[in-house]
Amino acid sequence: QVQLVESGGGSVQAGGSLRLSCVASGSRFSINSMGWYRQAPGKQRELVATIIGYSTNYADSLKGRFTISRDNAKNTVYLQMNGLKPEDTAIYYCNAGVYYSSSLMNVWGKGTLVTVSS
Repeated sequence: QVQLVESGGGSVQAGGSLRLSCVASGSRFSINSMGWYRQAPGKQRELVATIIGYSTNYADSLKGRFTISRDNAKNTVYLQMNGLKPEDTAIYYCNAGVYYSSSLMNVWGKGTLVTVSS
């Protein structure tokens, strides 16, 4: 079984920065893709960014402010968030496409809350 644990969320004023981390743990697995999604109050979960190998993909509205990166040796994905805005307030979820027992599984973390005040 594979688990994802996020960290780094918190409260910040508008214009500030946060760095989220997500670590994958378990046994006998390999990671294909990793990414971040977010869900604001009363809204659907939406894509923030994904990374497969060295290829990254971002929500158009977040390009230039958010940067996703990955440390394969640590099974960790990061999300650097700069120039935060109140509308970035949401629970941020880590997601990974994981090969486990010859199957490709879609795994989610429990989320970390980011609150941006004006």
